[in-house]
Amino acid sequence: MPWVEVVAIFLAGVAAGTINAVVGSGTLITFPVLLAFGFPPVVANVSNNIGLVPGGVTATLGYRTELGGQSRNMRLLAPMSLLGAASGALLLLRLPASAFEAIVPVLLAISLVLVVLQPRIQAVVARRRSAAPSSSESGHQRLVMAGTFVAGVYGGYFGAAQGVLLVGLLGSLLPESLQRVNALKNLLSLVVNLVAALVFVSVARNHIDWRVVALIAVGSLIGGYLGARYGRRLPPSALRVLIVVVGVVAIVRVVTG
Repeated sequence: MPWVEVVAIFLAGVAAGTINAVVGSGTLITFPVLLAFGFPPVVANVSNNIGLVPGGVTATLGYRTELGGQSRNMRLLAPMSLLGAASGALLLLRLPASAFEAIVPVLLAISLVLVVLQPRIQAVVARRRSAAPSSSESGHQRLVMAGTFVAGVYGGYFGAAQGVLLVGLLGSLLPESLQRVNALKNLLSLVVNLVAALVFVSVARNHIDWRVVALIAVGSLIGGYLGARYGRRLPPSALRVLIVVVGVVAIVRVVTG
């Protein structure tokens, strides 16, 4: 592998790990870089997924303070991410890449609307919980679990901008601040990437380029630390703007290919 390629993939891994910790969508950096160097799409997708796992670890650890008091959310939603990721990873090995092309931009657009309207939606949700605590809580719980499963399927299949999907969903339905939602997003994204990576290592080793995995892994490990260190300092308004900007770029990249 030429040194220019080595440096470019490593730096893409750093950038992806950083942006994944703060927003999500790091795959939109690494995946095009791998394609530009001639790696087949499935090899690029699978190798990239495995390489981003270390970045998810450092990002989650960096947000561990914001995860405090969210044990119930983690118990409810982590299994949904696990099941969704396993389903999505298996779909990747069986379905053409075009299968999700129509729905992904729609999901991202809905997620961005949820992010923008999050404060108002949370206020409405809170009022409904106060008016009818038991029935409202049960309905929101089922909705957020189902949405997390769908996001897990998407993340296991491709993964680009799954963080935007999760922030939009969780931020609207959970009574948590945006930074605490981001912390939970990092944990659930880690679950998705880890489960998908285990599936790929078990049944798709011929689609793994371990040189790419190593470069992205080291880069994302550093990037995840940097993203968690500085992303936690962003005020909610700035974080919301950043999520929307990244989400719009993601939609454009997915639509234009």
